[in-house]
Amino acid sequence: MIPLRETWVAEAEDGAIVGMMVLDGDLLSQLYLAPAHRGRGLGDRFVALAKERGPGGLTLWTFQVNEPAHRFYERHGFVAVERTDGRNNEEREPDVRYVWQP
Repeated sequence: MIPLRETWVAEAEDGAIVGMMVLDGDLLSQLYLAPAHRGRGLGDRFVALAKERGPGGLTLWTFQVNEPAHRFYERHGFVAVERTDGRNNEEREPDVRYVWQP
């Protein structure tokens, strides 16, 4: 994944990787924060960076059951535009596609 997509990581002071974001063109493919590092503004910084790198707009997918992710992305201006039953993702989990337009 790393050589094929734009990958960003966040390091703690001790050098441990505590977050990562993967961009694939206008797709925010992955955004992950270690649980102990959530709620500290790191996710906000990643989203700001994604918007900077994708000024024409972004899209992303998240699972329907992940309500905290829905609140997070909606707070950052993303709008849910599609819901699926999950048949087209690896996990077979119902998901939601979000879009951000500047």
